[in-house]
Amino acid sequence: MSFLAETGSNHAVVMDGAPEGGGRNLAPRPMEMVLVGTGGCTAYDVVVILKKSGQEVTGCEVKLTSERADADPKVFTRIHMHFRVRGRNLKPNMVEHAIRLSHEKYCSASIMLAKTAEITRDYEIVQD
Repeated sequence: MSFLAETGSNHAVVMDGAPEGGGRNLAPRPMEMVLVGTGGCTAYDVVVILKKSGQEVTGCEVKLTSERADADPKVFTRIHMHFRVRGRNLKPNMVEHAIRLSHEKYCSASIMLAKTAEITRDYEIVQD
């Protein structure tokens, strides 16, 4: 139940299943990779938007928590994203705007997941 995927950009990603499903728990589950990709997609957007807005952003972390449907297909039904944006003199209204733009316009992954999941988000600013 271990799988090696090769992406369109020629990178390798290993995935595995839980032991009760025949896996050996050696790598993330495929559905975990969906969340990892979504977190990376939206964090990238937020940093780019803030930098283009003249903000001195130095980092962005996103912690995703989720719930899935009990029955197959076990789609995500709820996802919460907590952003921790780091920088110098960051303006809260600019951070909030960047997060909103990511979710409403730019992040294909979160926009796609919003078709089945209620997505909520909040943020904190850490000043350098």
